[in-house]
Amino acid sequence: MRLARSLGFPVPQRLSSCPPRTVASEVRKQVSRERSGSPHSSRRSGSSLGVPLTEVVEPLDFEDVLLSRPPDAEPGPLRELVEFPCDDLGLQRQPRECRTTESGIPEDGKLDAQARAAVEMYTEDWVIVCRRYQHLSAAYSPITTETQRERQKGLSRQVFEQDTSGDERSGLEDSDDSRRCSGSPEDTPRSSGASGIFDLRNLAADSLLPSLLERAAPEDVDRRNEAQRRQNRPRALLTLYPAPDEDEAVERCSHPEPPREHFGQRILVKCLSLKFEIEIEPIFGILALYDVREKKKISENFYFDLNSDSMKGLLRAHGTHPAISTLARSAIFSVTYPSPDIFLVIKLEKVLQQGDISECCEPYMVMKEVDTAKNKEKLEKLRLAAEQFCTRLGRYRMPFAWTAVHLANIVSSAGQPDRDSDSEGGEEAGPGRSGGQGRALCRPSAALQLGLRVSLSLISCHCHCLLERRPAWTDRRRRGPQDRASSGDDTCSFSGFRPATLTVTNFFKQEAERLSDEDLFKFLADMRRPSSLLRRLRPVTAQLKIDISPAPENPHFCLSPELLHVKPYPDPRGRPTKEILEFPAREVYSPHTCYRNLLYVYPHSLNFSSRQGSVRNLTVRIQYMAGEDPSQALPVIFGKSSCSEFTREAFTPVVYHNKSPEFYEEFKLCLPACVTDNHHLLFTFYHVSCQPRPGTALEMPVGFTWIPLLQHGRLRTGPFCLPVSVDQPPPSYSVLTPDVALPGMRWVDGHKGVFSVELMAASSVHPQDPHLDKFFTLVHVLEEGAFPFRLKDAVLSEGTVEQELRASLSALRLASPEPLVAFSHHVLDKLVRLVVRPPVISGQMVNLGRGAFEAMAHVVSLVHRSLEAVQDARGHCPLLAAYIYYAFRLPGAEPNLPGGAPPVTVQAATLARGSGRPASLYLARSKSVSSSNPDLAVAPGSVDDEVSRILASKAIDCSSSRASSYLEASSTALPAPQPRPTVQKLLHEELALQWVVSSSPVREAVLQHAWFFFQLMVKSMALHLLLGQRLDTPRKLRFPGRFLDDITALVGSVGMEVITRVHKDAELAERLNASLAFFLSDLLSLADRGFVFNLVRAHYKQVATRLQSAPNPTALLTLRLDFTRILCSHEHYVTLNLPCCPLSPPASPSPSVSSTTSQSSTFSSQAPDPKVASMFELSGLFRQQHFLAGLLLTELALALEPEAEGASLLHKKAISAVHTLLCSHDTDPRYAEATVKARVAELYLPLLSLARDTLPRLHDFAEGPGQRSRLASMLDSDTEGEGDIGSTINPSVAMAIAGGPLAPGSRTSISQGPPTASRSGCPLSAESSRTLLVCVLWVLKNAEPALLQRWAADLALPQLGRLLDLLYLCLAAFEYKGKKAFERINSLTFKKSLDMKARLEEAILGTIGARQEMVRRSRERSPFGNQENVRWRKSVTHWKQTSDRVDKTKDEMEHEALVDGNLATEASLVVLDTLEIIVQTVMLSEARESVLGAVLKVVLYSLGSAQSALFLQHGLATQRALVSKFPELLFEEDTELCADLCLRLLRHCGSRISTIRTHASASLYLLMRQNYEIGHNFARVKMQVTMSLSSLVGTTQNFSEEHLRRSLKTILTYAEEDVGLRDSTFAEQVQDLMFNLHMILTDTVKMKEHQEDPEMLIDLMYRIARGYQGSPDLRLTWLQNMAGKHAELGNHAEAAQCMVHAAALVAEYLALLEDSRHLPVGCVSFQNISSNVLEESAISDDILSPDEEGFCSGKHFTELGLVGLLEQAAAYFTMVRPGAAAQGSAGVSADLCPCLSLLGT
Repeated sequence: MRLARSLGFPVPQRLSSCPPRTVASEVRKQVSRERSGSPHSSRRSGSSLGVPLTEVVEPLDFEDVLLSRPPDAEPGPLRELVEFPCDDLGLQRQPRECRTTESGIPEDGKLDAQARAAVEMYTEDWVIVCRRYQHLSAAYSPITTETQRERQKGLSRQVFEQDTSGDERSGLEDSDDSRRCSGSPEDTPRSSGASGIFDLRNLAADSLLPSLLERAAPEDVDRRNEAQRRQNRPRALLTLYPAPDEDEAVERCSHPEPPREHFGQRILVKCLSLKFEIEIEPIFGILALYDVREKKKISENFYFDLNSDSMKGLLRAHGTHPAISTLARSAIFSVTYPSPDIFLVIKLEKVLQQGDISECCEPYMVMKEVDTAKNKEKLEKLRLAAEQFCTRLGRYRMPFAWTAVHLANIVSSAGQPDRDSDSEGGEEAGPGRSGGQGRALCRPSAALQLGLRVSLSLISCHCHCLLERRPAWTDRRRRGPQDRASSGDDTCSFSGFRPATLTVTNFFKQEAERLSDEDLFKFLADMRRPSSLLRRLRPVTAQLKIDISPAPENPHFCLSPELLHVKPYPDPRGRPTKEILEFPAREVYSPHTCYRNLLYVYPHSLNFSSRQGSVRNLTVRIQYMAGEDPSQALPVIFGKSSCSEFTREAFTPVVYHNKSPEFYEEFKLCLPACVTDNHHLLFTFYHVSCQPRPGTALEMPVGFTWIPLLQHGRLRTGPFCLPVSVDQPPPSYSVLTPDVALPGMRWVDGHKGVFSVELMAASSVHPQDPHLDKFFTLVHVLEEGAFPFRLKDAVLSEGTVEQELRASLSALRLASPEPLVAFSHHVLDKLVRLVVRPPVISGQMVNLGRGAFEAMAHVVSLVHRSLEAVQDARGHCPLLAAYIYYAFRLPGAEPNLPGGAPPVTVQAATLARGSGRPASLYLARSKSVSSSNPDLAVAPGSVDDEVSRILASKAIDCSSSRASSYLEASSTALPAPQPRPTVQKLLHEELALQWVVSSSPVREAVLQHAWFFFQLMVKSMALHLLLGQRLDTPRKLRFPGRFLDDITALVGSVGMEVITRVHKDAELAERLNASLAFFLSDLLSLADRGFVFNLVRAHYKQVATRLQSAPNPTALLTLRLDFTRILCSHEHYVTLNLPCCPLSPPASPSPSVSSTTSQSSTFSSQAPDPKVASMFELSGLFRQQHFLAGLLLTELALALEPEAEGASLLHKKAISAVHTLLCSHDTDPRYAEATVKARVAELYLPLLSLARDTLPRLHDFAEGPGQRSRLASMLDSDTEGEGDIGSTINPSVAMAIAGGPLAPGSRTSISQGPPTASRSGCPLSAESSRTLLVCVLWVLKNAEPALLQRWAADLALPQLGRLLDLLYLCLAAFEYKGKKAFERINSLTFKKSLDMKARLEEAILGTIGARQEMVRRSRERSPFGNQENVRWRKSVTHWKQTSDRVDKTKDEMEHEALVDGNLATEASLVVLDTLEIIVQTVMLSEARESVLGAVLKVVLYSLGSAQSALFLQHGLATQRALVSKFPELLFEEDTELCADLCLRLLRHCGSRISTIRTHASASLYLLMRQNYEIGHNFARVKMQVTMSLSSLVGTTQNFSEEHLRRSLKTILTYAEEDVGLRDSTFAEQVQDLMFNLHMILTDTVKMKEHQEDPEMLIDLMYRIARGYQGSPDLRLTWLQNMAGKHAELGNHAEAAQCMVHAAALVAEYLALLEDSRHLPVGCVSFQNISSNVLEESAISDDILSPDEEGFCSGKHFTELGLVGLLEQAAAYFTMVRPGAAAQGSAGVSADLCPCLSLLGT
């Protein structure tokens, strides 16, 4: 009727009362009764426990269930699924990584509290709580494209027909070519049958199947087929499928990297040689890095000595034996923030001599090496003077010269050849030749123009340079995270350049008045200008050769800044390389991980202009004094070059005759571990006499000053401007500052500040922040009980320290971010200690829990803010995550032994707990708190209301449960025999309590970073269990009820925050949601699992309540899906679902929907088993026992509902969650055994019902050009094209099986899709549909076959029909596309078009709003877009890595084709296994014919699609068994099945692959024999095979007649060797048939020759069709072939005429069969369309015998067939240009209209 309306025909009114309509309505009524509405209507309605899917069932008490089952209830490997392994939780002590061979920790001596805490911190091992099976979960072992490819190694290549080219033949076939050609068919006339037989007999047959002719029992055949199918199957189906989409992997986790020392990009600088024009005295060098933009020195000094031995000998009188550490000539500099403004500054110094700098430089600027002979006397005089100065003044230095290297130029010059060779090929210069040198030389750099000659002696070739770069990048793993987030310009990266050798030729003499760093920065800025003033100066000529290269990752012979040997250090005698400490240009946020305590002293200037007397050659001596006696100078000053390692004193260089000198010197000191009040720096100022005069000392002290290093317990650093005393300091001066005017002392310039100096500490002991210093000081005072104590100007007693400590806790939020992050481990440890071990002051316990908790919240917020750029996608700070995972430990509970008992825990709270306490106790206690605990004094109506509201929201009355905490909080006196009693609380209990009762501002800070507190609680709980040996305690007794009450309140509170913030702050809601889910997942490993399940249920109920009123439920549903996915990623997910406990129905269950709809099973003699039914549905029983699996599948079921909002997004997320879990099961070694995996598969059995019910909305993979949709084909009775299948079930139930609304006889138009009513709701995208189908296949593959059989036996006929339809769709979805398809199709475009189609449908159907669309787009990331924000993902998805890339290599495409071939084969084999189960189920039932027909249809579809040789071998074996057991399927009623089967078998008989031909020949021979044994002839098979061959050779382009002839010979051989039928005429009939088929092939040879000549080809087809006038079936076939060829060529009018001829032929047959007035009277009725149509009247009674079996038995020789042919003719006519064939179209319509009216189609 739809077709009639579409063509404009009137629909007769009397059709409404015709009998077929009545039948259809009865069928609809019956189906509606059986199905109780749509497949989805029952989802929300209820279950066997009466709980709809939108509600969560109450889970079983997990612990009670386990207790009720004996431990040996399960056999063998299944026993491991019952309970968590006993070694699930463990404690691991991991030694802290130490880079150096020595620890560097100060030796045990008198350490102050700060140093002792630091030593403990940096020497403790990491304490790691191990969940030993966590690595097996989907969260920690993600399935990525890389892991999939690794697992796909070793796959065998499947052989496909479409991948074998025409010339790929076996050697056997090649050897037979000559014999085949000897009697060429075209040389023999058509009537020469003997010649055809001769040709056929001369061919070689394929190998025969040995067991084919044996008469075996069907059961034995089935067993043998099954055993063969099971051989060499891949164990993991999902390994063959693309990895899950990582955008959905919300559960992805990884353990944080352990805290490591921070490094920037590292540069290795080697000083090779220093040579002047004249060599008269030793010269000393200094290297350092300066950043001009930041105006900052960014490294400490490196001192080197390149003097010859003769020059060093001049200083023999002053030097001791040099330490090897001072002989270093190479240094490694670290740069955290690379910048184009960084310079390597080289300064040279010489021994002090008489004369200013200009005079001393003059010989070096004037004399040349070539003039040595001419200047011999001058040189000798200079050498003699130099020797005298070295002897007398050798301990003093003077500034000499300097230069600078612009690092950015060097790096880019060194890297240029590499880049050019990459882009240009490097043919001429070569990647390692001097081409790069030329480029570097001609770079317009001011530094180079000033005389920096860069000779890029490239150390290696191009390939080696690439290797040189890698270590520099891998070195970043050891650095802090901030480098990756905020490193400088990539263009000046210092980590990937090619090593370069620089020869620096020009130096600038130092100017006495411009030695300061400020002057240096001006010079450096000037150097970058093209017209540099420095170029006008006369240079000091020299040659300094240095190498600059990226530092290797693990250099040998390296010394740390503390001169410790860095591993590896092979030989202590080797010349070392020094690591130079970096002073980063900007803040670096990285925690201290090793002991470092260095002090740098920078004298800047001295003003002695008002000082009377001879004070001109000034130097400053620096000493670190432990007391005031001169002997107390400590040897802590690092030596420079060629000297001792440490010295007790050091001097600044001398500027000749300058009373106000400037200094550039840097003194590096090693601070003692214990710095006391007497420790100070003593500066002594000397005048050095350069000329020896009688009675004049070499040095004369002219002033003194000092800096006490401690002030109020803090290390003093920063700039100082100090007054200088003329007299020596008096006794006890060290505890005072020089600013104090001591009586009787004379001061330079009237006690004004004349000496400018700066102190800078690089210390992991002293925080150098006032707030941190105060906090640590107070905590240490409390720990040691050292009262009274002086803090700044106040003296603290025990009575006042509590108030100061509270103030200090509040002030922590004011600390500077950099030191706070650096000392974050210290701060957090101290805060934890204050919570766990409240200090006892004056015998009273001070509860600082709230203050410490608030301080912790603020510290965590500050750290997060500082490291915001490196947080992962969930907002986790890697630094804090590493602290919890590695560094956090319970104070005082040392895990020396796994069973080490912790300190005694005082829990007064437990004693005070009473079950009958009034609810008002909590508030009463909170208002009457002791005044000594001000943090507990609560004003009425402030926090109390909030607390009451939170606690009242709990299901359990816990108002009295926490009263004990406040009893405990009051400062009651504790009887303590010890001098300092301690009370220990449990951190997790305190955190939960403080979180629940926290005030709004604090709670907001905690919520922002809830993950941190959740993880801290979890590790505290785990340590509590492990250290207290509580793992053997029953889970219900592990934690007290009051703690569980707090957890309940906390989870409810956080869950409510998620729900309320989802629309206001979606990002925070997402983070909170994930944190809560991970917390509950962690609790499943620690606490009572039934309790955790109830928490999950409570959260679900909260969400469900909100969903009823939510304006945009999709956002909430998405969060809930993520929540469920995280929960299900637990490593013991399978065990948590109680897989080994059988489902037992309750005593009086409510009848389930499924059980009421299928009370009488179609195929089972008994009533359906409710236990089995509940296993395959989301029944209440299933969801109650398999709680987590039930949650997940319920989410999937709700997402798949037609009315679900935002369905496309939810489809993808829900299906991806199931897919990820199944992937993890496939790769989990615990579930490798088949019995175990079958038990795991039981958790997903409802997936089969879900997919079956969702079938109408799955993407139809069977759709395509020339193909009908699967759903429409199940309704259609005449399907065109060999790849299609007609109606599978008999007409009375066809509609029910297909699930459509049409009557059984109705048809679907070619141009129309499937019925819209059956596809109501949002359709699934192709990607989601395919993933869902592969999950279904996984369940079918791994589930117990006997269980599937019992389920199938209980299914109603419509349900079984949909199941078969689902299997059909699986075959279509995973059909092999072929290698060429991978080369041709751009998968990215394919995926995008599908996604765009899905979105368009959503927009049209209104299933997604504009806001949701915007949110979805904002969350999507382009495959080619910027992915730098995806920091936490280790790799990108399958689509992004493979399909999205258009430039795939040949190997990649080969691999994809290999995997796709294996997937297609395995998917088809799983379908085949399932079909066998269904066949065994319905064998004895009454309705088996309809089901078996449908089964055979699916088998035929599988045989007709692109399949591998392996599958076809098994598929054909199944087909043979089916036909053998149920021959009536083919030979009694439906001729269509026989026709389809013959067509497929013949096609495979022409295969190029011998295995396929062998099995196809065997199947075809058995088909003939089976037909013969039924009626002593096989006329039907003869006719169908002949017709199929005609159709095949007429339509198939790549058909190989050579291989088909070979198969014909094989069939002939079977007939000759079949002993059972030797006495019959069967062999002769087979021989005749083979001859006929051979003749048809002969005719087609000429057609092959004329493939390129369409007119000749059509003419030949017409002649062949005329030759079949005596065989109406074959004539009809060839007429259809001609129509198809015409349509292909665009000749639609000719194609229509062919179809008119075909209709006339059928009409002629129908007129002979019966006289019906409503039918055309033979072909005469069509002559008004074409006079040629009368050719079809040649069929007469003597030729055509309608009663003979096999003749005119096709689907077209029916009334419906006639209508179908006329419809096709009309369709072709409508495709002709308007007016060109109007008469023909009208004629067809005139005949078509009454036919449609009468037949009631």
